[in-house]
Amino acid sequence: MSKVLNTEIEEDAVAPDRAGGDATGAPVAGAGNEWGLFSPQFMRRHGLHLVATTSTWFLLDIAFYSQNLFQKDIFSKVGWIPPAKTMNAIEEVFRIARAQSLIALCGTIPGYWFTVAFIDIVGRFAIQLMGFFMMTVFMLGLAVPYHHWTTPGNHTGFIVMYGFTFFFANFGPNSTTFIVPAEIFPARLRSTCHGVSAAAGKAGAIVGAFGFLYASQDPRKPEDGYKPGIGIRNALFVLAGTNFLGMFMTLLVPESKGMSLEEISKENVDDEEAAATTRK
Repeated sequence: MSKVLNTEIEEDAVAPDRAGGDATGAPVAGAGNEWGLFSPQFMRRHGLHLVATTSTWFLLDIAFYSQNLFQKDIFSKVGWIPPAKTMNAIEEVFRIARAQSLIALCGTIPGYWFTVAFIDIVGRFAIQLMGFFMMTVFMLGLAVPYHHWTTPGNHTGFIVMYGFTFFFANFGPNSTTFIVPAEIFPARLRSTCHGVSAAAGKAGAIVGAFGFLYASQDPRKPEDGYKPGIGIRNALFVLAGTNFLGMFMTLLVPESKGMSLEEISKENVDDEEAAATTRK
C-alpha cells in the first residue's frame, strides 16, 4: 500500500488476534462470536431464520424442478408438441428444445432481470412473498380448468400461464432463496448456513423429481401400461399447495434491504437486544 499510494504507512501498534480480541486481550466488537452453529445463542438469534431459509428453498425446488424436468410431459399432455411415437428422435429433441427455449426467453430470463431491477427497491421479503403467491395463483389457474386447457386449440393459453409460473419463480423465490441466506447470518457461520439451506433445496429437487414422476402418471388407463399416479392436473394442485406453504414460511424471513451485513446478522449487539429485534 505504501508503494501504491506513495505514502508512508505505519503499522498499528495493536493488532487483533485470531481469538477475536486485540493484543491486550480486550474483545473487538463484532469480531468473533464464541457461540457456534445450533448453540442456544444461535437458536435465539437465528433459529427461525434458518428454518425459514431451509424450508422455503426446499419447497421452491419441489415445484421448480418438477416443472423443469417434466416440461416435455406437460407439453405433450396439452398438445403443444406431438406424442413422441409420432416423431423421430431428432424432431422430438428439436421440438422440446424449441418449447423450452421459448419458456426461458419469455418467462425465466425476464424474471431474473426484474429481480435485479427491483430487489433493492421492493426488498427481498416482498419479492419472495409475491413470487410464491403468484406461482400459487397460476398453478391453480392451470389446474382448475385443466380439461379446458387440454382441449385442442386452447394450449396457447396454457403455455402463457405456464410461462408466468417461471417468470414469478425467478422474480421471486428462485432468486431470493439463495440471496437471503448469504446476508442474514453471522459472518463466521454464513457459508455454513447458506450450505444447509442449499442442501435443503437439493433435497426438495429430489422430492420434486421423483414425486412428480410418480404423480404425473395417468391413473385412468392402467391397461395401456400407465403406472399408478394421480395425473398432471392433481399434481399441479399439489404444486400449488407447495407454493402456498412456501408463501407461509416466507413470513419468517427477515427483510435485509438497505442494511449492512453487521446490522442484519446482529453481530454487534448482545443477546437481549438481538432477541428483541428478532421478535419485532
